[in-house]
This record gives sequence, C-alpha cells and structure tokens, in this order.
Amino acid sequence: MKITVIGAGNVGATTAQRIADKELAHEVVLVDIAEGIPQGKGLDMFETMPVEGSDTRIVGSNSYDETAGSNIVIITAGLARKPGMSRDDLLAKNAAIVKSCAEQSFAKSPNAFFIIVSNPLDVMTYVALKATGLPRERVLGMAGVLDTARYRTFIAMELNVSVEDVTAFVLGGHGDSMVPLPRYTSVAGIPISELMPQDRIDAIVDRTRKGGIEIVNHLKTGSAYYAPSASAVEMAKSIIRDKRRILPCAVALQGEYGLNDVVVGVPIKIGKNGMEEVVEIKLSDEEAASLQSSADAVKSTIAKLSVFD
Repeated sequence: MKITVIGAGNVGATTAQRIADKELAHEVVLVDIAEGIPQGKGLDMFETMPVEGSDTRIVGSNSYDETAGSNIVIITAGLARKPGMSRDDLLAKNAAIVKSCAEQSFAKSPNAFFIIVSNPLDVMTYVALKATGLPRERVLGMAGVLDTARYRTFIAMELNVSVEDVTAFVLGGHGDSMVPLPRYTSVAGIPISELMPQDRIDAIVDRTRKGGIEIVNHLKTGSAYYAPSASAVEMAKSIIRDKRRILPCAVALQGEYGLNDVVVGVPIKIGKNGMEEVVEIKLSDEEAASLQSSADAVKSTIAKLSVFD
C-alpha cells in the first residue's frame, strides 16, 4: 500500500504522520513545491517510526516521480485567503492548483483513489473529478467526516458524555450552508431531542456550521489541521481495510436526493472500491430544502470556474 499526500503544510504533514503512525501504508510520499520542506518533514517523521513501532517509510519530494503507483492520493494543497484577495480570486487560484495536482498525480498513479481536502472542498472535489476523468467512486471529498466530528464533539461537550456514544452526520456543502441533521442524531441510541432542549440543539447546529471559522479566529494566522487530517485518514482507512464504513463524504450525485451534476456531502458506503453506495435517507421537507439550497450554493461556485474553459 502506497499513499501520496500532496501539500506539506499543516494539514498534509499531519495527514502523512497519522498514516505512518497507524501503519496504513508501507510508503507515504509527501509532495510539495517548496524545496526542502517535504524532504525535511518526511525525514523527521520517518525518524519517529522506531519510537512508534511502525515500518512505514516516509519520503519527501518536489517531484511526482516518486508518487508513481500510489493506491491513494490525498490532495491538501492550496492557498489561504490573503488581504485584498476576493473569494473568487481564491477559488481561481486553488482550482488551478488542485487541477494541476490531480493531473500530475493521476498521470503517475492512474489506478489511485483520490481524497480531496483542499478548499472550497466540494468545488475542489469537482475539479479533481473533471481533471482526472475518473468515475465518481474514486474521487471523494473529506468535509462531511470533519463536520460530523465537530458536531459530535459539541454534543458530547454539552451532555458531558463520551464522544464514542454520539452518532450523527452532516449533509451538504462544507461551509455555512451545511445541513446537520438533529433528527438523525442520538447518544447511545437515545435521540438528542430527549436529552436537551431545542434551543441548545439549535445552538450546537449553528456552532457546527461555524466550526472552521471558530478555529481560525483562535489561531489568527491559520486554520484547523488536526481534525481535517484525522478525517481524511479515516476515509483512507475505510478503503484500505475495506471496512465499508457509512461516512458522510462529498461525492458527485447522479440523481440521488434529486440532485445532479454537483458534488455535495451525503452518507456513502466506503470500502475497497471507494464509494460503493450512496445511502439515501428520508428527509423532511425542511431538510430537503436545506440540502437543495446547499447544493445550489456549490453549483453557483462551480459555475464560476474557468480552469476548464
């Protein structure tokens, strides 16, 4: 098993280390355009393996040659928004970056599964899907696992219970339009509506939607990377070990939930074949309208793309 992680920043480096610590692959290739950064971080990680008891080999590179024959490619590369840069500017720049990363890594590893972490997540997953020409089963976005993890964390904090006992998932795009589903949320099988009042549920849903910016506001100069990296690795592990987990992931929809030609987060079965099934659950009219609104927001952003013109 060989895994490539593109982008040696906080998210990419942490992702590579989690894979190595868990010994999910015999080799991890960390790729970045910055000279010396992936090599230095990769060597530093490799030197932790005797302590961790893992035989995973970590290689840092500025070239895609070392990535050849990868089973999974995880793309974390992209720019953060800077002063004077519009959201559309960021979209264009990151779309060009992700398109290039996807094309170059696909040329070296045409049989790989792709997991996209770069933002805006749903749109970047769409970019990678188009750039590689792969079927939707092999190009998935990470966001739903992360959003659900945040949602579960906030519920556990509110009720002072183990996070392991909280079951939930979040649909929709990765952003303010995401759709947490309290109706499908429980603690050890008990619906949360029986454990907390509606105003607290509403507050947790709102905090989940703003989970990313909450981290940014604390850090001031960066964004989250521990939880995003853990979420990407959870998806990779389900593929590697054929666990067939039901995880909320960004995937291109083909009529499911009444949506077409858009990448949006929904629960899927993920195993050795990548996305093996889109799990369609019954939504109330309000939930369906929220998902439609979220999908429309993603579609409107996709329409702004110029990388495929």
